[in-house]
Amino acid sequence: MNFPQQHTLQQIATIIQSEFVGDKDFPVWGMNEIHVVREGDIVFVDHPKYYDKALNSAATVILINKNVECPKGKALLISDDPFRDFNKLTTFFKPFKNSTQQISASAEVGEGTTIQPNVFIGNHVRIGKNCIIHSNVSIYDHTIIGDNVTIHAGTVLGGDAFYYKNRPEGFDKLKSGGKVVIEDNVDIGAACTIDRGVTGETTIGEGSKIDNQVQIGHDTIIGKKCLIASQVGIAGCVVIEDEVTIWGQVGITSGIIIGKKAVISAQSGVSKSLAGNTSYFGTPADSFRKKYKEIASIRLIPSLIEKIDKL
Repeated sequence: MNFPQQHTLQQIATIIQSEFVGDKDFPVWGMNEIHVVREGDIVFVDHPKYYDKALNSAATVILINKNVECPKGKALLISDDPFRDFNKLTTFFKPFKNSTQQISASAEVGEGTTIQPNVFIGNHVRIGKNCIIHSNVSIYDHTIIGDNVTIHAGTVLGGDAFYYKNRPEGFDKLKSGGKVVIEDNVDIGAACTIDRGVTGETTIGEGSKIDNQVQIGHDTIIGKKCLIASQVGIAGCVVIEDEVTIWGQVGITSGIIIGKKAVISAQSGVSKSLAGNTSYFGTPADSFRKKYKEIASIRLIPSLIEKIDKL
């Protein structure tokens, strides 16, 4: 998430009331999660296990709960609770703004686009040309939709990330300040839910087609010309490369990569990254050939037990 303008390290420290290590005029351009950070970004880390990853990332400002040695060319924000203070920054730079009408005055709708009754379009939404948005679709703030997109009834674009920290008093939510981007020529079925990024973008690539009742988590990237059938659930921070086919009721865990032109059969459970140009099925999902051998072996078990009993 980019800030509207450059801020200094001291200005950021003042917003969250934290100490800092580095030049008070050190430039800060934005904030992001570890998997999408860039030079000029703030990243937060609150567990020693991930200190090195954060300190050595592309981020140049690390919001951290320990005064460690600061890498050359970077700066630190020292906080007793980085998760809390990351939320403070999200609230400061991307605050929730209530809507006062069904289609926001700040929304942009392209020529030839049809908006059916009871559609909600939030603040600063951009919709391209020749789209069809069917009834009861909800499009949250800052969503970007390209040209020739069809979205069927009841779909929600831009819901919050499912991201919580377990505290003694209950779950603490990481606030979402990102967006959803739908590229050109995408079709989205009825009753789908596509969550916005925490700080970045959840993206559906050009020409991809999504069936009914599909859930896509925060910061996930769907490539171009993908097919995703009904009741698929995709967790956050997944990368699905171009021309992947995912059949019904597949579940995909977070933070993995599905390679180009992979095919995943119905009701498979994907718990690790999968190479492209291969067909998969089963739980955990594996190549067709390997799974067929496993199934054939399992079918032999009763006869083997019978032979053992006779012995």
